Amino acid sequence: MGLALDIDIITIFPGMLTGYLGESMMKRASEAGLVRFSYIDLRDFTTDVHRTTDDRPYGGGPGMIMKPEPIFKAVESVRREGSRIILMTPQGAPFRQQTAVALAAETHLVFICGHYEGVDERVREFLVTDEISIGDYVLTNGALASAVVIDAVVRLLPGVLGAGEEATEQESFRRPLLEFPQYTRPADYNGMQVPEILLSGNHPAIARWREEQSMKRTSERRPDMLAP
Repeated sequence: MGLALDIDIITIFPGMLTGYLGESMMKRASEAGLVRFSYIDLRDFTTDVHRTTDDRPYGGGPGMIMKPEPIFKAVESVRREGSRIILMTPQGAPFRQQTAVALAAETHLVFICGHYEGVDERVREFLVTDEISIGDYVLTNGALASAVVIDAVVRLLPGVLGAGEEATEQESFRRPLLEFPQYTRPADYNGMQVPEILLSGNHPAIARWREEQSMKRTSERRPDMLAP
């Protein structure tokens, strides 16, 4: 079986990712040859003795900015035709399940994980193809954000979930609805009961109940998803 997806991650903290992506489902997907993870240390593309990846911003201001030269060199070392070059940044487009589905159909993703006050604007303007944000907040760096996106993408690859793959079709955000409530055994836990409809064996009625619950939950929690 050939590789379904190559993922290169450019960061100054590779260890933040090797632990997470080397466990559980991500590990199994890698061992099965469904995905290949490569961790690229940005400091390997510096030229000074201190392996400097940042500098003070032109025009003044607080913090440090990641230099363009190491980032461009790191990307050029792995980029090929059709590569998606993704910058993780709070200024990016909000990450959605539809984005994960689209990225899962690609063959090569390159993640640039920023740090400090961000990256030189020339990286954004002339290098990246996608800018993604996982939420309206600021993290220490983009490594954790990239792991979130990678997890959402890799689990969609054919063969990763095995027998559970059809479950992804009913998950929240695959449709413009949140997922319905789910229960498992026991049916009675300390007086807390599973809804009788789920124990009835009446599958058409169960399907209707689940649809109603999805609509209700979406209306209460994410009415924006129902807006025309």
